[in-house]
Amino acid sequence: MSALIASAAPSPSAATPAPVPNRVGRFHLLRELGRGAIGAVYLAHDPLIDRSVAVKTFNPRLTPAEKIQYREQFVNEARAAGRLSHPNIVTVFDACDENGVTWIAMEFLQGRELHKLLEAGHRFSHDEVSAIIRKLAEALDYAHGNGVIHRDIKPSNIFLQEGGQPKLVDFGIARAPNRLAAVPADASQPYTLFHRDLLGTPNYMSPEQALGKAVDPRTDLYSLGAVMYEMLTGRKPFAGRDTDQLLQQIAYKAPPTPHELNPAIPAELSHVVMTALAKRPEKRYQSGHDMAQALRRYAARQRRSRRQAQRQFLAGDDDALAAARRPEPHGALFWFGWAALLAALAFTIAALLR
Repeated sequence: MSALIASAAPSPSAATPAPVPNRVGRFHLLRELGRGAIGAVYLAHDPLIDRSVAVKTFNPRLTPAEKIQYREQFVNEARAAGRLSHPNIVTVFDACDENGVTWIAMEFLQGRELHKLLEAGHRFSHDEVSAIIRKLAEALDYAHGNGVIHRDIKPSNIFLQEGGQPKLVDFGIARAPNRLAAVPADASQPYTLFHRDLLGTPNYMSPEQALGKAVDPRTDLYSLGAVMYEMLTGRKPFAGRDTDQLLQQIAYKAPPTPHELNPAIPAELSHVVMTALAKRPEKRYQSGHDMAQALRRYAARQRRSRRQAQRQFLAGDDDALAAARRPEPHGALFWFGWAALLAALAFTIAALLR
């Protein structure tokens, strides 16, 4: 559940564990699920609707200056995710920011963050990668249609529920029509990305983010392509000695295609990745719908290929048995085939007994 926490470099104020409160708003806090530098996530019970929720709160040991710095991120996460309702986006139920208390109540997710699976060496099948990325592309298309750009797509912000259903989480730096106006809301204005990734490794930033240029929905598609690249190959598109070198590679260098790194990766999936990773936004998929459609076509071709292989396999069997296995357009012919096969078997057994 740590994906629901805005992870950052530990601060002195977060070094000492804070006491667990018993209640936030109407929610009864049961246990801590995870903790970051600016807050913690608790499993809580909503007595009004009688359901489990995840409640994200500020760390009470933050200094007043830190609270002011991070309050905007909290409120913007609630505003951005709160206006969205999609099966592959975390649902925000409630939020509060008054009397010095800020918290967000969201759906309780059970599963694992994608980044933990990748770090553990988990390898996804090509079909799994295609299905997961397609659902996330559809979720982004929905978010973009509602004026929300996530701007921080990466494995730690993708939660895989039991059964493999992905969820986008952490909309703390998302750009939405109702966000607090600390940065220009006009998409034509450049936006210098200032957030926790610049303190670490911004592997999933788009070239326009790396260069501090204006961003639009296609920046999320680039980042989703970088996630897909890692899921297919087991490595990130770029790796630099330091942040500056990494940003230069993202801005100007093309990574090797997944198919070049591993010929077993379908060329069609490799093409999807490299289209999403195009340096110029106009060369990428122009919407999440376009990217999802490309993955749907891949899945459809895979299904047709498997059916064809199955038919070829059956064609190599004994003619009578193959005819009996394949139902004819009319039910009577299908049962007649079985009857003929059984009669032939009975005749053979009788002859042997004689």
